[in-house]
Amino acid sequence: MTTTRRAFGALTAGAALAALAPAADASHRRLIAHDDFRHGLGRWAVELEQGGTVTASRGTLEVDVPAGATIWFRQRLEGPYAIEYTATPVARGGVNDRVSDLNNFWNAVDVRSPGDLFATPRSGALAEYDHLTTYYVGYGANGNTTTRLRRYVGEPGVRPLVRDYTEPLLVANRPNQVRIVSDGSTVRWWNNGRLVFDYTDPQPYTSGHFAFRTTWSHFRITGFRVWRSSRQQP
Repeated sequence: MTTTRRAFGALTAGAALAALAPAADASHRRLIAHDDFRHGLGRWAVELEQGGTVTASRGTLEVDVPAGATIWFRQRLEGPYAIEYTATPVARGGVNDRVSDLNNFWNAVDVRSPGDLFATPRSGALAEYDHLTTYYVGYGANGNTTTRLRRYVGEPGVRPLVRDYTEPLLVANRPNQVRIVSDGSTVRWWNNGRLVFDYTDPQPYTSGHFAFRTTWSHFRITGFRVWRSSRQQP
């Protein structure tokens, strides 16, 4: 058994209790940002490597792209907070219906313009995000073969790997209910009630921007919410 598999086994031993956190602290949390995806993309900034379509209407953010895509929430977030959303990888025979890459940036800052993430243009190509200090999850990435947590440090070509698993992975047309917690040094990422990443950062990133990130795929995203809670940690 590999080190990463042993680590994942130890992590999931307590996941059942940790997964109860969203329900346990519901009465103690306050909604600080959201989008019901019924009024267009005004709250988002879209960066596309090779075009594609990104739309927000009728309650769904639809991302249908042939290459890299990053969709930034324009509001800067300050921790502690918890993000929740549901994302479904579409596999219905479309040209971009490749089940892969349910990815996120959060607490992202571009070191070239630390006061304004959007003052520096980016094309959507993954390498251009090396200038960020940020957390990054790639869930079902690399053709749905890897699930990883990285901590970017703002240096080109440097994407430090924190966790590297061969599962869990995406399932075609199955909704993924994601929850991300940023609470001081605590960094957590859930999928469908399963605690996938639980990381204590001795030098944490505690504020910045959130983004949906994918490449050559088709996703439908709903229910984006950001909560402030006095009890973020399970």
